[in-house]
Amino acid sequence: MSAVPQTAVELAAAIRSGEVSAVEAAQHTLARIERLNPALNAFTEITAERALEEAAAVDRAIARGEIVGPLAGVPYAVKNLFDIEGLTTLAGSKINRDDPPAAEDATLITRLKQAGAVLCGALNMGEYAYDFTGENAHVGPSRNPHDPAHMSGGSSGGSGSAVGGSMVPLALGSDTNGSIRVPASLCGTFGLKPTFGRLSRAGSFAFCPSLDHVGPLARSVADLAAAYDAMQGPDSRDPVCQTRLPEPVSELLGHGAQGLRIAVAGGYFRQQGTPQAFEAVERVARALGVEDEAELPEAGRARAAAYLITNAESSNLHLERLRERAADYDPEVRDRMLAGALLPATWNLQAQRFRRWYQTEVGRVFRRHDLLIAPATPMPAPPIGQRSMTLDGQEMLVRPHLGLYTQPISFIGLPVVVVPVSTPGSLPIGVQLIAPPWREDIALRVAARLEAEGFTAPVAELD
Repeated sequence: MSAVPQTAVELAAAIRSGEVSAVEAAQHTLARIERLNPALNAFTEITAERALEEAAAVDRAIARGEIVGPLAGVPYAVKNLFDIEGLTTLAGSKINRDDPPAAEDATLITRLKQAGAVLCGALNMGEYAYDFTGENAHVGPSRNPHDPAHMSGGSSGGSGSAVGGSMVPLALGSDTNGSIRVPASLCGTFGLKPTFGRLSRAGSFAFCPSLDHVGPLARSVADLAAAYDAMQGPDSRDPVCQTRLPEPVSELLGHGAQGLRIAVAGGYFRQQGTPQAFEAVERVARALGVEDEAELPEAGRARAAAYLITNAESSNLHLERLRERAADYDPEVRDRMLAGALLPATWNLQAQRFRRWYQTEVGRVFRRHDLLIAPATPMPAPPIGQRSMTLDGQEMLVRPHLGLYTQPISFIGLPVVVVPVSTPGSLPIGVQLIAPPWREDIALRVAARLEAEGFTAPVAELD
């Protein structure tokens, strides 16, 4: 077998040129998954037969001289809350195992297939996406590829582990309060949470509909952009998916940070983190020559309001399951949903009113700045099973507080790219590049500059 390039963009080019066949790439990927997954527990289902069939179809199209998509033959995997035709959509739960198989693929899977990508499996996740650790009570935790004794982050933990462990160059995750950005930060990968409504959620298992986003994780910015470009476009099956036409970003990555007004997020984002989190932000700021600071007003209150809305909406979706099968939930997930079912309606209404105010105030910040830099997580990956951590002299629970920097951002649907940063003597940690609505291109451009300058953390070495 010819050497198989590691990035999605390079691999697709090699397959289109005939240097490597799509079937060779799929076989290489499936063999790597078989070898590494027992240690990382990233996959809950490996779709080997489908992968080889899709790869063979790409090779046949190339042999016929047909134009193939930009991700021709690129292997990828998806969080197991995305519908895969013929498989039951688990959403990380025991209860969903009794559901019938999905009748068709989720929209984003269909679009990636149209771009030539090859689906290799479904990925482990926190139960019903209510998790920041990557620890699943039913199938075990997904593990950090840089140190399997440590957390992958969640709830898209299998996505972070699979990409960070180089089992696949691309994966899909979901992000309600930080579930793409936390695993990207802990596993040392790039991650994109697009603007709310940019990518279709049709065919994905809902957690909190007014906050749910979907997006990719990847080992390079070019790969992240290529996947994002392939998945854009309106979709009437998702009522919040906007009717905006695709706005490709891949050709813009070379523009870097030129002409951008960038600031470090201050106030709330300067508190409660470990030295590694703050040093990562400072390193990014120095690399970009950033000296300005900007504060998002009432970010702490935004996080509290996000919790209220999450609890209220998720518990409402789960009322029937909670009544009939409460014992089959992870107790931590069940108890939070039960608490959400008891919240007064007035609290949720007030949280939504505050959300509108906060969106307006943050919009004022983006009149002065094009991009904000903030920590992605308060610390690098904790050991699996660690229950508490000390931040600013206060003992806090790990599970809810790994998302303390991500929740105030997804609360109003802003686009964010997480960039992995090396920390001396420690595991990698991510930095958020936060852009105004619909300006994913800005965050991706700056991430590409950091990557091109060799600033970002290397992938895990597992061979």
